[in-house]
Amino acid sequence: MKLSKMIAAGVLSFSLLTGTSFAAPAWEMPASGKAFENAAKQIYIAQEMDKFHKSNPNFFAAPDKWTYEKFTVGEAQVERLANPKQKRSKRVVLQLHGGGYVGHLSDWYRDLAVKQAVITDAKEVYMVDYRVAPEHLYPAALDDAARAYLELLKRNIKPENIIVIGDSAGGNLALALSLYLKQNSLPQPAMLILVSPRTTFETTLLSRSENANRDLVLGKNNPKMYNAVFNPIYAGKIPLNDPRLSPIYADLRDLPPMLIQIGGYEMFVDDGIELLKKATADELNVTLSVYQGMPHDFAVLLPELQESVDSFAEIRDFVNVHMRK
Repeated sequence: MKLSKMIAAGVLSFSLLTGTSFAAPAWEMPASGKAFENAAKQIYIAQEMDKFHKSNPNFFAAPDKWTYEKFTVGEAQVERLANPKQKRSKRVVLQLHGGGYVGHLSDWYRDLAVKQAVITDAKEVYMVDYRVAPEHLYPAALDDAARAYLELLKRNIKPENIIVIGDSAGGNLALALSLYLKQNSLPQPAMLILVSPRTTFETTLLSRSENANRDLVLGKNNPKMYNAVFNPIYAGKIPLNDPRLSPIYADLRDLPPMLIQIGGYEMFVDDGIELLKKATADELNVTLSVYQGMPHDFAVLLPELQESVDSFAEIRDFVNVHMRK
């Protein structure tokens, strides 16, 4: 279907927002970040997360000369950022945001998309603002992610040029998307970058309880998200150990290379470890990095820390090893 007909039929619509003369320059990856001994680091993280929970940020603006647009594919809401400095690059990022399947795409993730474009030398980042619970249960988010991925293929973006990056629930969704592609004999992306991924909806892994007080992002100091971990409403009536929700029980053979990054203090430590075990057993190319003393999604919320800078560098290097520019 031609673009004009798709818009007229309500299948696809978009609005275009571009960088302006007063927009800020794009983020550049720093050579180093703030470094603390562990005790001081935990105090800093607690203070910053307290500020975060009290704030209502509305800060995103596309960098100068970057293209920023929003469009829909079916019921999937998608946003696109294009980096004018990477016109020759073939790399494209598909971002699947976190938020426990109950939070929508936010300015934090739009800002993160700029960082992801810079880190990976990608020409574009597509962000999926998928449908969330409680209004929309499984498989709504997966359906939206699949529609967005297929839209990239329709735009003549080759799958070997697609980098799927998902954090937290988005990491779960990235795995679910890859399994969906496998089940439907569709081409896989070049790789999966999984940041603090939730790899099982079960609530019995030891790190769920052992790190409940140490995880200053997802733990008991954040009652809303802490309760969401133990009451995963997106699952609906599906058993929590179902491979569709808990990919550590799925057949992972033939999935693309994956990088898993987790914080040593986060409640999802065991999720990353169990995924590593299963991926290794299924003979995947998999790398797991544990950043000691760090909470859930640390690089998303605390990009100024040295550990976050190190995690960005690791993503950059992983991408460069596994795909051409």
